[in-house]
Amino acid sequence: MIGIGSFIPTLKRKNSDFLHHEFLNIDGSQFPHANDVTIEKFKAITGIEERRYLENELNTSDMATVAAQNAIEDAGIDIETLDYIIVAHNYGDVKFGSSQSDTVPSIASRVKHNLRIKNPKCVGYDVLFGCPGWIESVIQAQAFMKAGMAKKCLVIGAEALSRVVDKFDRDSMIFSDGAGAAIFESSNDKNGGLLAHDSATFAYQDAHHIFFGKSNNATEDEDTRYIKMNGRKIYEFALTEVPKAMKSCLEKSGKKIEDVKKIFIHQANEKMDDAIIKRFYKLHKLPVPENVMPMSIQELGNSSVATVPTLLDLVVKGKIKDQELHKDDVIILASVGAGMNINAIVYQY
Repeated sequence: MIGIGSFIPTLKRKNSDFLHHEFLNIDGSQFPHANDVTIEKFKAITGIEERRYLENELNTSDMATVAAQNAIEDAGIDIETLDYIIVAHNYGDVKFGSSQSDTVPSIASRVKHNLRIKNPKCVGYDVLFGCPGWIESVIQAQAFMKAGMAKKCLVIGAEALSRVVDKFDRDSMIFSDGAGAAIFESSNDKNGGLLAHDSATFAYQDAHHIFFGKSNNATEDEDTRYIKMNGRKIYEFALTEVPKAMKSCLEKSGKKIEDVKKIFIHQANEKMDDAIIKRFYKLHKLPVPENVMPMSIQELGNSSVATVPTLLDLVVKGKIKDQELHKDDVIILASVGAGMNINAIVYQY
């Protein structure tokens, strides 16, 4: 990784901003308690105090472009030398006030156009893999490099979940917007970079834990769909499968658990991420080391594919208190999301 950057929207939405929302159960019935109680319980479970929404005039591709520009500047490269632009997202460009997703041309093509890259051999395409999409795109970039098909790849994760939430659904408080990007360059150094990866799709029984569904308010347009999830099922699934993927990946890498300095987990839910880390170290019969897991969900919420690269950028740039990376540090990146998909990477920084 030779450069990294992110775009964090400036519009803050605090928990108190939801005090006057009308939250409904999935059957349309009223919640049994007041919003201040709902919000307090929500904060206790998710850890989220505020989240970021993109400005009305911006779209997912705009955020992706800014994150890419920041990564390019950080890397100090000639943009015409990029071989691939891979953009992970799930909902494309959804204009403010619209319910329609726009993915033609692809988000990657739009980013390439915005960056004014002339080289037609710089190939841009999108990846839809749920929240683990950015990590999966990094794995793809490495595959191109190992096959001798690429020297430099720009990998972006961008999402505007505020455009696809049901305002009557309590879960809408979880989601946020943002983008993160990194530039990877092939290297002959066998002791650094991406050491191992592990990916899986559990579609037989678990494919529909996250889905598109109608509003909890029956008076809303029944043909409009919003992001929905079965939180309890996701929690149970993640707690079972993600630690196993991380352990498998670590074993493939040849590194020991004691070598791991930081673990960057998709910022989905603070309580869930804490439980995943505890389960992972329990598999190794060890306690969780202090400060091993950086967190950004408290202020930034869950921006899907953007959480891991954004969090990584913040730590690399020294913007999270008591969190830093040093050369040769071994880190783990892991995610879980719609599909249900999971993945993990062991990376030597």
